[in-house]
Amino acid sequence: MLQLTKIFPFETAHAVFGYEGPCRNIHGHSYELHVTVAATEKTEDYIAPPGFLIDFKDIKRIVKAEIVDYFDHKLVLSKGYLAAHPEISAHENLIVWDHEPSAENILIYTRKRLQIILPEGIVIKSMRLYETRTSYAEWIED
Repeated sequence: MLQLTKIFPFETAHAVFGYEGPCRNIHGHSYELHVTVAATEKTEDYIAPPGFLIDFKDIKRIVKAEIVDYFDHKLVLSKGYLAAHPEISAHENLIVWDHEPSAENILIYTRKRLQIILPEGIVIKSMRLYETRTSYAEWIED
């Protein structure tokens, strides 16, 4: 199967409410999102001109507009966290979620957003979201 992957860096802060470790406090990450897409149809023959499943520029435009611009330089907190820390609710770059902004939940959000906006005939095959150089969450199409 032929697949294409595009990598997107972004900076985001979050806190994980109810967690007993240091991630319960607001902190930031230099995230790196890897998005891998493929065609819904098998591609065993050469691809007709221009020879692309999808242009890398189109993947970049879509993911940047829907995901990177949404998260980059933002603070993502859950309603639970804000209920316990109401003084933070006035932050101008705050995104409030019903659920905790873990790497896993960020991937679920990303998958849901991209599934509805990718061009017809293109599907997400996998995604990796690195929180650090050595730790990532991964979603893989079954």
